[in-house]
Amino acid sequence: MAKAQFHKNQRVYVKPVGTWAQIEHVLPQWAKDVEEPLRIFYDVGLGREFGAEELASEATSEKVSGYDGENWRVMRGKNKWQQPDECSHHPHPGTYPIVVTGENDWGGWRVPGSEYDLYPERIEFQARLIAGSIQLYQLTRELVGYSEDQPENLSNELMSLIQDAKQTLRAVEQDPEAEAE
Repeated sequence: MAKAQFHKNQRVYVKPVGTWAQIEHVLPQWAKDVEEPLRIFYDVGLGREFGAEELASEATSEKVSGYDGENWRVMRGKNKWQQPDECSHHPHPGTYPIVVTGENDWGGWRVPGSEYDLYPERIEFQARLIAGSIQLYQLTRELVGYSEDQPENLSNELMSLIQDAKQTLRAVEQDPEAEAE
């Protein structure tokens, strides 16, 4: 037997579509002589009905994010256009940073060589910041979660910082184009 996991007008993340939506109708599937529905589907206004396994509530959206267990890291690429002695002012002469965001060592973030040559320290910092963003994101979520569980243990100054952290998480987790629709 099935029980409804979501309710009408609840905001949910639709995993197959990758967007947030609001449940318009809860649609139980009944069988004759059975007291409870066999399955429950949800109409979110996207053209078909979705099962509970395809949806996630805001409270469980951390499972949707897909960043748990990610291992973003900075690798060094060989500079093909300049010899190490031509770029001795770089922090790592003869190479440039590549932020790898996948399991393989080829996907991720790169910067044009000419831009790296202009601002090598800035690009090195950006690479480290991007690579560390997963840990910063998880740390921020844990801090906000702790503050919601035990608000009485926090000072006013810390609560102000946590409000900023919540706004940052909202900006990261929600697609502004989907919100506008």
